Amino acid sequence: MTDFAAEYAKRLTTADQAAALIGNGTRMAMGLGISQPPALLKALADRAEAGQVSDVNIYYLLSMKQAGETVLRYELTDRLRPYSLFHGGIERKLEQQSRDAGRNGVWFIPSSFQQAPDVMVNQVKVDTLVTTVSPMDDEGYFSFGVNADYATPVARSGARLILEVNDQFPRVGGDTRVHISEVTAIVENNVPLIESGKAAMAPADEAIGAIIADMIEDGSTLQMGIGALPDAVCAALFDRKDLGVHTELMTPGLIALMQAGVINNSRKNIHKGKAIFAFAMGTKAEYDFIDNNPDFEAYGVDYVNDPRVISQNDKVVSVNATLQVDLFGACCSEYLNGRQFTASGGQLDFVRGAAASKGGKSIIACHSTAAKGTVSRIVAQLDGPVTTPRNDVQWIVTEHGAVNLRGLSVEERARALIQLAAPQFRESLEADARRLGMIL
Repeated sequence: MTDFAAEYAKRLTTADQAAALIGNGTRMAMGLGISQPPALLKALADRAEAGQVSDVNIYYLLSMKQAGETVLRYELTDRLRPYSLFHGGIERKLEQQSRDAGRNGVWFIPSSFQQAPDVMVNQVKVDTLVTTVSPMDDEGYFSFGVNADYATPVARSGARLILEVNDQFPRVGGDTRVHISEVTAIVENNVPLIESGKAAMAPADEAIGAIIADMIEDGSTLQMGIGALPDAVCAALFDRKDLGVHTELMTPGLIALMQAGVINNSRKNIHKGKAIFAFAMGTKAEYDFIDNNPDFEAYGVDYVNDPRVISQNDKVVSVNATLQVDLFGACCSEYLNGRQFTASGGQLDFVRGAAASKGGKSIIACHSTAAKGTVSRIVAQLDGPVTTPRNDVQWIVTEHGAVNLRGLSVEERARALIQLAAPQFRESLEADARRLGMIL
């Protein structure tokens, strides 16, 4: 019988010693969101600052404070190069610093969330994974917990595993386990996890949430994106019955519905009785609710976001937000003011999965305006790349209503979308539609 404690002791080391294993030329995957390991990242940043390591490429999604204050500092990006598959505030700051200094400090890789493991494993061929895990169990297994996302598939690829064990990190069932025998180095760092509260809801969020909630039937399986708008949808669903969850992100709104018994996953065709997700973000109370809770299972995002898997459940409802919708029905959900603002994430994955589900609905929503009502989000032509093509878009919702674009002609789409715009922009949008030959 293997002595797992002895194997653990052999691999246990300090953050500085573990970071020293990351040498020049390393292609490193860094955990997503709250799984980004603060002690390891600080030690790696300290080595780079001291000139002890360089030429390290860091691949990741959704950076948090612990990364932004260490390995993603602009002054280190000539040695520790950030390759982001999902931009946030930290990357937008790095891009601005790059423009000011005339030297690139962050590199963006276009990719759907489902494709992220393939990008890391098969395209750029990462050789190291650095991430946070839950403590080892009696069988010698750690858990990637609330961050199976790309950690699980990268770990399965044979990459070197450098783990930061945190006793506050949730343990989750599903496909999240990694064995002590697969691990190169272990660092212990028991610190509170980063928490994310609910975004403040605007009146438009509540109006959109009510419209979308009316479209969700009992027994539906839900996918919700991040932010105030999906939270508003969840807040309007407490009178529903037997809802299910199959989502990339486990949100506070979905957890509240589970705690209320509205979500019980009883009508799902696959993973019946289980809430399926790839990663989670929320408060300590929500992490505690997920921890060792048999109602939750986490899997790699290459599985969770596979449209062929999503569509196996009936009445899948996918709810995501966008930044712009053009009069053809295409959506740009990632580009704003001439720069990469976020990324495509799993939007198109779930649009296609919900569309292929029996009785499914894919819903993309946005406020009708931005910049305090001075800019229309319904536009003649997009300002950036297409996140969800017009051929895939089904329902579009603003606070002014909802329209199913499937089966509508170009002219019918344009006229319907103009009615979803704020009234002060409708006349100019109609003129644009005529200029483009969409309306005669």
